[in-house]
Amino acid sequence: MIRRLTKSDHEVCFQLLKMQSAENLFIIGDIEAYGYDKDFQKLWGDFNENGELRAVLLKYQENYIPFARGSFDAKGFAEIIENDPTFSMMSGLKDITEKIEPHLNRKLKRKRQTYYAKCTRLQPSISNIDVSHVKQAKPDDAKALVELLMSIPEFSESVITVKRKRRGLEDGVSRSFFIMEDNKAVSTASTSAENSFSAMVTGVCTLEPYKKKGYATQCMAKLCKQLLDEEKELCLFYDNPEAGAIYKRIGFEDIGFWMLYTYEHVKAKN
Repeated sequence: MIRRLTKSDHEVCFQLLKMQSAENLFIIGDIEAYGYDKDFQKLWGDFNENGELRAVLLKYQENYIPFARGSFDAKGFAEIIENDPTFSMMSGLKDITEKIEPHLNRKLKRKRQTYYAKCTRLQPSISNIDVSHVKQAKPDDAKALVELLMSIPEFSESVITVKRKRRGLEDGVSRSFFIMEDNKAVSTASTSAENSFSAMVTGVCTLEPYKKKGYATQCMAKLCKQLLDEEKELCLFYDNPEAGAIYKRIGFEDIGFWMLYTYEHVKAKN
C-alpha cells in the first residue's frame, strides 16, 4: 500500500533510510531541510502487508528519487510520478530506478549512468599520511577556491560562484580543505549536501603543474577523517575508472550505479 508520508512517519522513515545513509544522502538531506509537506517537496511510502515501510519516494521540485530495500510497488511509484505535470527528472540507484523506468510513459530525453561509491573507513596507509599543511577553508577562502575550480577544465562550466561557495561554508552544508603553494590554492577537496548521517565528496582537483605530489590525496585524507570521526558516511560519483582507482586506495568502495533520467515535460493543455 502506498500513501503520503507526514512528519508523524518521520521515525519509521529514517529507520529505513539510515540503513543505507550514504545511498540516501539526498533524501535524508531534503527531509531535514524541508520536511514532509511543501509545495515543492512531498514523500510517499510503500508499506507491505504487515504495515512495514519498505520503500520511499521523494519529490523535490521536478525530480523524483526512490529508495527501497527488496521488492516494492514500482508500478505504483511510476503512477505517482506520471500524474505530476511538473515531473521531468528521476534519479537514484540503478537497481531501484530500473524497476520504475519501464512503467513510465513519458518520452525519455537522456539517461546518464555514473559509478556511486561510499567510504566508512580509511585505508590504514591513508590514515597515517602527513596532512599538517592541509588547511580547512573559511568563508573568506571562497574566492581562492572558486578560482582554482574554474581553472580546471572539468569544472569550468560549473555553476559554482564565490557567493554560493561562501554561503555553503557559512551554513555548514559544505566544507573544504585545500593546499596553498606559491600564494594560491593549488589542490582541494570538498563536501556538499551534508546531513546528519552522510556527506557527498565533490570538487576534488589539483592544478596541472602541482600534480603527482599527492596533494589531492592529502586533502581527501583530512576531509574524510574529519567526517568519519563525526560518524558520517561519505559518498561520491565518478565516471573515470582511473579516478575510481584513486578513491578506492583511500577507502571508497563501489555500491552500485547512480542513474539520472531526463524526460520531456508534459505540454500544458489549453
